[in-house]
Amino acid sequence: MSQSNSASDSGIGARGLWSSKFAFILAATGSAVGLGNVWKFPYVTGENGGGAFVLVYLLCIFIIGIPIMMAEVFIGRNGRHNPITSFRLVAERNLASSGWRISAIVGMLAAFIILSFYSVIGGWAASYVGHAAMGDFTGGTAESVGEMFGGLLASPAKLLLWHTVFMALVVLVVARGLKGGLERAVTILMPALFILLLMVVGYATTTGHFGEAVSFLFNPDFSALTVNGVLVALGHAFFTLSLGMAIMMAYGSYLSRDVSIGRTAVAVAIMDTVVALLAGLAIFPVVFANGLEAGAGPGLIFQTLPLAFGNMPMGTLFGTLFFVLLLFAAWTSGISLLEPVVEWVEEKTSFARVGSAVIAGGACWLLGIASILSLNVWADVAPLGMFAAFEGKTIFDLLDYFTANIMLPLSGLLTAIFVGWFVAKESLKSDLALQEGTFGLWYNLIRFVTPIAVAIVFVYNLLA
Repeated sequence: MSQSNSASDSGIGARGLWSSKFAFILAATGSAVGLGNVWKFPYVTGENGGGAFVLVYLLCIFIIGIPIMMAEVFIGRNGRHNPITSFRLVAERNLASSGWRISAIVGMLAAFIILSFYSVIGGWAASYVGHAAMGDFTGGTAESVGEMFGGLLASPAKLLLWHTVFMALVVLVVARGLKGGLERAVTILMPALFILLLMVVGYATTTGHFGEAVSFLFNPDFSALTVNGVLVALGHAFFTLSLGMAIMMAYGSYLSRDVSIGRTAVAVAIMDTVVALLAGLAIFPVVFANGLEAGAGPGLIFQTLPLAFGNMPMGTLFGTLFFVLLLFAAWTSGISLLEPVVEWVEEKTSFARVGSAVIAGGACWLLGIASILSLNVWADVAPLGMFAAFEGKTIFDLLDYFTANIMLPLSGLLTAIFVGWFVAKESLKSDLALQEGTFGLWYNLIRFVTPIAVAIVFVYNLLA
């Protein structure tokens, strides 16, 4: 057994391992499946040639998503520590500079920042579960539903309440550790999410517009697929699998050595894509049946769909199910965003798991208040407004911009270069345990194709 393989089995101790490959797949899929799957992927698919976009997206998953996910899980499993320490250990074992751990530092910081404003949006979903269950959408007009959403955004107190509720849910799970927290949560939430999604899709088939939605999502129209659409597919393939956030390094640190990294990465990619497409089949029949605009972004979820649910048979029931589904998707992603930070705090301080989760979650909650205020009291505050590129961007906008456009691609790019060029080939072969041809394909992707593709996304996002 090589030095790196031997080292990868050390450091498990009290940290524990996932009880099964399936548990890891559920956790990784839970991380990947988030709010973006429910509204962004279906929308960009329809806008960029339907089936043509899906084909390009799947190709991008193959050349970017799966190779980087395998690289991140490899680092986590090989290091058996928090992402930063794992990166340093793998670098040292391969006689490379420990400075490469900057990739994990950037990724972990990005996860922390993203959770701070993601929690605010997760709070919107939690709030709307109550609105839907109480029948507040029933008979609603565009004006009344718009006022409901506007009223939520305009109230710092309401936003703070729901931001606190959502963050408490996340901390509650992460504080309970691997078996009692992360694993138990995903083994309940992910099957429940899938069942809810199928129920809403089943209801969507009764609207009379299911065929229109299928055509919208899957009809290949290559004339509608532009260069910009290809770049969107590249970017979404990267972000949808929770790459560049140190999450897969954290989850990989709990993965047994007898589990195939390659097969699990492919399984996660497939499940994530299936959920995204099912979300489109759940949403768009409802949108088309009500003659509504299939607009992107939070407006589709928090304004367009409530209007539809409020004016259709059994709308209260299925509206409630939909927002519970949305909350579950946000919750599993929130758990994964906090985990790398909690791992680091727990290993670097004297605090136990519960204390580390409370400290990390509390700091994240505190930063989230800035995003809350930027939606109302500080709506006119643009900290970098002196630069033309950031004119009018609030704190919320800036946090989103810097994480999505700079930090995540940078972390992913550095990881791909490090694993492809600075980790011993034999160590990768031994740890990944792939067939010769499959390993050769992955190795060439991670060395040449993946870094170039991520660099293209990086530059495109900066210039967009």
